[in-house]
Amino acid sequence: MTQSSSLTDGNREKLRGVSTATLTTALFKRGLRNTFMQGPIRINPGANLVGEAYTLRYIPAREDIDTIDVFLDPAHPQRKGIEACPPGHVMVIDSRGDAEAASAGGILITRLMVRGVAGIVTDGGFRDTPEIAAMAIPAYHAKPSAPTNLVRNHAVDLNVPIGCGKVPVYPGDIVVGDGEGVVVIPAHLANEIAEEAHEMTAYEDFVTERVQNGQSIVGLYPATDKSNLEAFAAWRKKKGR
Repeated sequence: MTQSSSLTDGNREKLRGVSTATLTTALFKRGLRNTFMQGPIRINPGANLVGEAYTLRYIPAREDIDTIDVFLDPAHPQRKGIEACPPGHVMVIDSRGDAEAASAGGILITRLMVRGVAGIVTDGGFRDTPEIAAMAIPAYHAKPSAPTNLVRNHAVDLNVPIGCGKVPVYPGDIVVGDGEGVVVIPAHLANEIAEEAHEMTAYEDFVTERVQNGQSIVGLYPATDKSNLEAFAAWRKKKGR
């Protein structure tokens, strides 16, 4: 039941060059206040994470069900999801904000990376974080957690609406992550948000340069003085922005 975001290649690239802070402002203008995940932080440095959400949902584990041999079943939702998450998508895991047991570990995340998945996000924890920190796949979690997920988690659903970091995530929503955290863009807004955030970023870069050179923010940020907009237009032309 993945939604089609229809995110263009050009706008996908634009999202790689904007911050989650700028995106949350663009979303706030449309009345969306709860879009930035609380908890997940990036393990490894690198370019922005951008991709459609593919979701996995956990509920609390039960001792008589969640034994180590459940992983013998290839249809186990966690194992199945690792093989089913489409290339270019982001696996987003609802761990109920519980990082006491790992949502996944180095081997499973390596498999996602090799399959071309864009990244992985959980509001729980990951195990094997020193190895994950060296991988070329963006990974976000709340904190390191060595115990297997079976200690606390029971995997129940794939590609259904979930909550992650207190934010609703629907399959196909656009997930963007930077060094600050992760924001979720509703699929139907993805292109217009990408375009607006790209424009906002250009102006913010102009403002930053002006402020570094000693200019007051009054009339500049926000641009209530028309002369600043004229200066911005000249700056863009000069910078090729």
